[in-house]
Amino acid sequence: MPLTEWVEGVLIPGYLAEPSADARWCHLWFDDPVAVARLHACWLAWQELTDPATCGYTGPSVWHRDHLDPCLRELRASTGPF
Repeated sequence: MPLTEWVEGVLIPGYLAEPSADARWCHLWFDDPVAVARLHACWLAWQELTDPATCGYTGPSVWHRDHLDPCLRELRASTGPF
């Protein structure tokens, strides 16, 4: 699954469906190099950490804590790209 498909098909509907003033999202994320770099790293970690064969059953929890949450905080921060 390419990055764009993952962001549009997994990340947005699952985690970003309700943007607000405190949780901003830009639908032109693919035009921002910082957003693409952060989301690419998050996507790579998701691929590895959602496969129990490579990471066991705690991988999704680790992905949320160590990858998704920090990524979204940085993207949505007042100094971030969104």
